[in-house]
Amino acid sequence: MKVNIINKSDNPNPKYQTALSAGVDIRAFLKETIILQPLERRLIPTGLYIELPEGHEAQIRPRSGLALKEGLTILNSPGTIDADYRGEIGVIMVNLSNHVVEINSGDRICQMVIAKHETVEFNQVEILSDTKRGSGGFGHTGK
Repeated sequence: MKVNIINKSDNPNPKYQTALSAGVDIRAFLKETIILQPLERRLIPTGLYIELPEGHEAQIRPRSGLALKEGLTILNSPGTIDADYRGEIGVIMVNLSNHVVEINSGDRICQMVIAKHETVEFNQVEILSDTKRGSGGFGHTGK
């Protein structure tokens, strides 16, 4: 699949790091370093704009290394970029650590996965079919 991209940053276009990678790394595009205090969140610009085909979305997900080593994650994970969105990709990062974290232009801050999705039509009914699980949720099957 081909996806049109505008890259207004001075970073390279996103690319897969290995042949079997599901996501591409997305980099910060900053005029100056951002300092994230513990529990602080910021919208990080990327300089990237994409045009997805109908029936697809882009999911913005945390990078596991940043989460483990720095305590940085994506606040609304996964973030969704709809096929009709044409604005700049922005990433809402939060510092969940107890130390200050620095984000510099060019840092790989998240990964983006392109996925197919279905558009559904909701059918109003009075009763749903029975299942073994029923309305059980939030840990009803135990640990």
